[in-house]
Amino acid sequence: MFRKLMSTTDDYAVTILRLLLGVVFFAHGAQKVLGWFGGYGFSGTMGFFTHQMGIPAPIAALAIAAEFLGGIGLVLGFLGRIAAFGIAFEMLVAVAMVHQHFGFFANWTGQQKGEGFEYHILAVAIALAIMIKGSGAFSVDRALSKS
Repeated sequence: MFRKLMSTTDDYAVTILRLLLGVVFFAHGAQKVLGWFGGYGFSGTMGFFTHQMGIPAPIAALAIAAEFLGGIGLVLGFLGRIAAFGIAFEMLVAVAMVHQHFGFFANWTGQQKGEGFEYHILAVAIALAIMIKGSGAFSVDRALSKS
């Protein structure tokens, strides 16, 4: 089972997808965990998720972990399928809970009250490709699956 989870090929296309998704989600996770890139840090984000959005604390912590740890996992290519699953699930929940109400498009012109879900479905599609194909070349998963 574990071997199947880690198995992957030297697919460079998947590697590109994995690295880009990983960098994007590491940055978003670092905002939420460390307060980097203009974020509010862990306590500020937890406060927002639990008080303003009404998300239970364990679920809010899992969402934060999915972005931060999932981003790190994808950059390293370690347990890429699990990291991609966490990110895909979080994005689907974000669409269902928040972004579907604002339509498809992102708020490019500032005319909407919130952001649409186009970014989220792109992230889900990339995560699905990683879940299907694995972490690709230059990954810890690849190194471990070769042995």
